[in-house]
Amino acid sequence: MLCTRCHHFEAAPDGVLCTQCAAPTGFQALPAGAAPTAWLRSPVGLGRAAAVMLGLVAAADLFSLGAGALMYDASGDLAAGDFGDAVVRRADQADVLYTVASAAQSVTLIACAIVYLNWFQRVRVNAEAFDSSGHSKKRGWTIWAWFVPIVNLWFPRRIALDIWDASSPWGKPRGHGLVNTWWTLWIVALFAGRVGYSAYQRADTAQEIHDATVQAMFADALDLWAALFAVLVVLRLTRMQDEKAHQGPVPVAA
Repeated sequence: MLCTRCHHFEAAPDGVLCTQCAAPTGFQALPAGAAPTAWLRSPVGLGRAAAVMLGLVAAADLFSLGAGALMYDASGDLAAGDFGDAVVRRADQADVLYTVASAAQSVTLIACAIVYLNWFQRVRVNAEAFDSSGHSKKRGWTIWAWFVPIVNLWFPRRIALDIWDASSPWGKPRGHGLVNTWWTLWIVALFAGRVGYSAYQRADTAQEIHDATVQAMFADALDLWAALFAVLVVLRLTRMQDEKAHQGPVPVAA
């Protein structure tokens, strides 16, 4: 039979692992001539990078909230009939800050997506090495699930849960509360962001801008929390895989 970890070499006659996988535990280099199927590779570096990028996304959201607070205040004064120089100046400043904040959010999101998806792919392959039968979606969906309309509302969560379960300590499955909280915040923030953006783009009067700013700030706050919970998921899952890899394979009953 094939080794239950790498699924490439024949298992030793008296076990379920090949001689390569039965070597010292931890993340190892791919053996010469081995096909890159589901070999364990450390997610620590990518995990830290993804956490940093998610932190930058959260920082951009915080910046946008600050710009939104200034816009909310200035547009409220304008809606109340105050057209003084100080109010107009604050409104112009808020408009510039909002433009900069929007650009910062877009740049950090794109950069974060590149790093995060590399990390996500890494932990998905590792999870397959831990448990090849515990995945309801094929490996190709690890990336495409985020971009295909409709299915991107639940496929990534399902893949993340499969990775989470496979990466849990042997015989001690971890609960899904953290992943579910992150995903709920992400989905709600996604829809709230679209509603807030559309409302702000359509706003013409000071009162409409004032009302739309509230919606945009609500979406930014949700996105901020979603990013922070995503950091927790990345760090927790990375640590789980690192610890499980160094624990070695599940003990085989005599």
